[in-house]
Amino acid sequence: MSIDIHAHIIPPEFLNALRDGRGRHGIDIAVEDGNVRAAISGGPDIGVLRADLRDIDDRLAAMDASAVDIQILANWIDLNGYVLSEPQGAEYCRLFNESLAAVVASHSKRFMALANVPLQAPSAAAAELNHAVSELGMVGVQIATTVAGQELDDPDLDPLWEAAEGLRCIVVLHPYNPLPQRGLRRYFLSNALGRPAETTLAIGHMIFGGVFERFPNLTVCVVHGGGFLPYQIGRMDQAFRAKPELAASHLTRLPSEWGRHLYYDTVTHNPDVLRFLIDQVEVTHVMMGTDYPFEMGDGRPVDTIGSIPGLGDDERRLILDGNVGRLLAEIQR
Repeated sequence: MSIDIHAHIIPPEFLNALRDGRGRHGIDIAVEDGNVRAAISGGPDIGVLRADLRDIDDRLAAMDASAVDIQILANWIDLNGYVLSEPQGAEYCRLFNESLAAVVASHSKRFMALANVPLQAPSAAAAELNHAVSELGMVGVQIATTVAGQELDDPDLDPLWEAAEGLRCIVVLHPYNPLPQRGLRRYFLSNALGRPAETTLAIGHMIFGGVFERFPNLTVCVVHGGGFLPYQIGRMDQAFRAKPELAASHLTRLPSEWGRHLYYDTVTHNPDVLRFLIDQVEVTHVMMGTDYPFEMGDGRPVDTIGSIPGLGDDERRLILDGNVGRLLAEIQR
């Protein structure tokens, strides 16, 4: 079996409800020249909502073609809704989660789900995560790398970490709005380099900010092979040693120890890089991902895993489904 930890969706009924609500949920939907666009009500444009994020039949066909048995579905990260007010954000996330749960229920052998939660209101986010896992059967939550500019080490977010740790569910960290202070429009740099850099900064804040020291049983999966984290973890250790008054103010252990505590998907586009990642964090902490349906995803993930140098059959099975299966069995509902 193969389980994809990293796939995105916009549930069709969620989109219909947003459109019919005419901005009541904080998001305006408009159809222009055949394209469906979303915007914050009275605020900035979110962008075109791709058809392949919404088409369930095409998704199932693509899964069959790429030998993916199960997708763990998460929101398109640009629709996280973190800029909405607390009441709107809570209602928006409940609508999304219930719409996604309906998709999973109609294809229970092919799909599982990650919740969207209103991180701008951490206590409400914790409550929504508990509802999503305990009542809707979801297996965790996808979160963005910042919360309207707030870094993930902010103690205000502790209610969410506490809830996720108690549930023993999966937290998937996904980049959003990469490096807004830099000009990344040229050369597709916002995706090619900006997203992994954004991820690295976010997980760096979590490590150096002591999030894992406070919540050591958090299960966090970092997409895109961990960004640049696995390949610069030695530099982070050196910072811990060289400037302890800064880098070790919230840490009692080397950053690399927490780096090996995390989980990573396989979306690196290079089997040799995956070999390096496995050697750094052990094969038990790597899980198959695709980033479906985006161009920077991996359309042949099973083949990618099969091409990793020196990988044995037992290790291959761990990456395909064994590791995520182990985590799913630990969830407290």
